[in-house]
Amino acid sequence: MRRIGLLAAALAVAAAAAIVAAVLATNGSAKTSAVVKTMHNAALGKTILVNRNGLTLYSLSAERHGRFICTNGACTALWKPLVVAKGVKPTGVSHLTIVKRPDGSRQVAFRGAPLYRFVQDTKPGQTNGNGFKDVGVWRPVTTSGTSTAPTPAPASSNSNPYGY
Repeated sequence: MRRIGLLAAALAVAAAAAIVAAVLATNGSAKTSAVVKTMHNAALGKTILVNRNGLTLYSLSAERHGRFICTNGACTALWKPLVVAKGVKPTGVSHLTIVKRPDGSRQVAFRGAPLYRFVQDTKPGQTNGNGFKDVGVWRPVTTSGTSTAPTPAPASSNSNPYGY
């Protein structure tokens, strides 16, 4: 009787191990799910890059060829780097690579330009960070690899040259 109890316990442990292995295998396959997607943005009239949640991805004009500008807490509080864990290969669109940030994290880049999300974009397709200027200009990244200029403001019928 005691052997049957030990055998049952061993089978239970083996079953638990199989379940854990299956869960880990499933999580491992999630590592290859699309990190970056595309979305047509009607306001810009272009196809832009977005993250898994449909939020617009931006690049900073001054960040090219391994040069990072957005590294301090003030910048990364507004502009969240799109980072992935070690061993995760970014997928979803062509020309995605990994660049190593100064803090050692692994940031996804498109055609060499590090990708960021703007914190004031809270809904898919928003481009509230377009044209934001600091040490460069932030632009949504388009599938052609170029950043897009902001949509011009509509012409005012007001004769006041200052717009008010």
